[in-house]
Amino acid sequence: MSINAYLNFPGNTREVVNFYADAFNLPSPKMITFGDMPQNPDYPLPEEAKNGVMHTRLDINGSPLMFSDTFPGMPYVVGNNISLSYVSPNEEELTNVFHKLKVGGKVVMELQATDWSKLYGQIEDKFGILWQFNLDSGESF
Repeated sequence: MSINAYLNFPGNTREVVNFYADAFNLPSPKMITFGDMPQNPDYPLPEEAKNGVMHTRLDINGSPLMFSDTFPGMPYVVGNNISLSYVSPNEEELTNVFHKLKVGGKVVMELQATDWSKLYGQIEDKFGILWQFNLDSGESF
């Protein structure tokens, strides 16, 4: 299990990640865009969001640092653009931590299956910290 930093940017994630990859002498990482994901016809993806980076990561000296663009219309505030990502291969442990941290906070996204994880969710805890929860399937991205 691990806790990783997740950084959000207002549409310039490619530039940020390429800058850090160059600074740390790393290869350019794979990037998943919002447009790469299956689309829900009930919630059409705005054209300006399709090329936005939904997820990418760099491994810097053994520490994963993850990145994404904010979705169009979502607020972006410098200093509040970081969340903590709790990653665990243990579904019961992940679920228990999720339910404990949501007490007094608010659920942003209930734990559920997504295209990238069997179990993923988000909460803002009672102290205002945004947490992402991700079941680690052992696959590397």
